[in-house]
Amino acid sequence: IITSTREHALYLWIYIDPNANATAVARVVANLQSHVDYVSPPADVNENNKIVAGIGFGNNFYKKVYFIIPTATPRDFPLVTRRGVLGVLPATGGDVFIHAKSNSKSKLFELTERIKSQLPNNSMDSFEDVYGWVYKNGRDLSGFIDGTENPSELEERKQVAVERSTGGSFTITQKWLHNMKFIHSQSDETLEKFVGRTKNDSLELSPLPRCSHVARMVNSTEPGALAPFKIVRQSQPYGTVSEESGLFFIAYANDTRNFEYQLDNMVGKSSSGSDSGCADDIMRISKALSGNYWYFPGVEELKKML
Repeated sequence: IITSTREHALYLWIYIDPNANATAVARVVANLQSHVDYVSPPADVNENNKIVAGIGFGNNFYKKVYFIIPTATPRDFPLVTRRGVLGVLPATGGDVFIHAKSNSKSKLFELTERIKSQLPNNSMDSFEDVYGWVYKNGRDLSGFIDGTENPSELEERKQVAVERSTGGSFTITQKWLHNMKFIHSQSDETLEKFVGRTKNDSLELSPLPRCSHVARMVNSTEPGALAPFKIVRQSQPYGTVSEESGLFFIAYANDTRNFEYQLDNMVGKSSSGSDSGCADDIMRISKALSGNYWYFPGVEELKKML
């Protein structure tokens, strides 16, 4: 959660059959480290094949299995679909999510195969495995540096992303499809106004365009706007030139309200909940295809699920 990104990432989004034994599924995936060790045996691990991975549960699925953890309490963290003048931020659900990072895409592919093979028979309804990678030393496919506002120090990342009482974390995932043809047709100046930063060195524009991504996320220009909530981003580009490509957005926080604030701003809601008339210009160049919230239990919580 709080470690740096690696050259490649796995975003494994799983839907479990409603009739499956949720407890059995949870015990298999909670033992994630054993699957990681199977793919990359500890005795052979090095920086080239090391896998760092975490497991999260969707709202409805977590309600079915939280009781396995003796100290856990019920949680309710649903994501709702949001609509604005520039598009929709869909809530598409999901039951189990695995986020893994490695400098070896091969190992991440093998991890997906391993987890799929270990789930109880016929328990999986559907899944999508998306593989991200580092593009131009941390840039989005649009050419802009991604994650400029990310907390850089380990302790700050812990404060932002980890729930003190449990060691767990809340997560948002969204798969964004970029309109690469439109992006390539626009001047850097136009794109910079959409983003709110310069393309080359990621300097914040001054004055900051009111509907730019930076204004909506970090420094809202609305009178009386709430202070921005921080998150720890782990996003990476995905896709191919021949088919779809974009950004797999994933971020961690110690409370879903951090995400709620940002999502509301994206579709043009003000801090008071009214319509600000200013949706996030980033939605002019990219479209959200999916979205969900997850709870990633802490290490000690996962041990109690086994």
